[in-house]
Amino acid sequence: MTVCEFCRHFREQECYLGLDIPKTMSCREFAPSIQQFCADPKDFVDRAQIVQMARFFGFQRTELKKISLMAADEESLREKKQQETAELNKFSEATTAGIG
Repeated sequence: MTVCEFCRHFREQECYLGLDIPKTMSCREFAPSIQQFCADPKDFVDRAQIVQMARFFGFQRTELKKISLMAADEESLREKKQQETAELNKFSEATTAGIG
């Protein structure tokens, strides 16, 4: 397993940026992707889950910070979507109740 397998720059077994594949779990251009940690979006639970997975795979220091930030962004995005969905459902219920 390489750091590249969790990076959005990695496509078709090579680095899209033209970098050599590192032998360690670090890369200066590492850009983590949530899809590499959770193939099915429903599998994402929270930031702690992703950080725990990253530690298991051997990520440390800078790469772990990048993964943590990516997971926090994903968590915020999902919370915002849930909140918007709840607001739309409330609006829909209020509209339906007003009509009936």
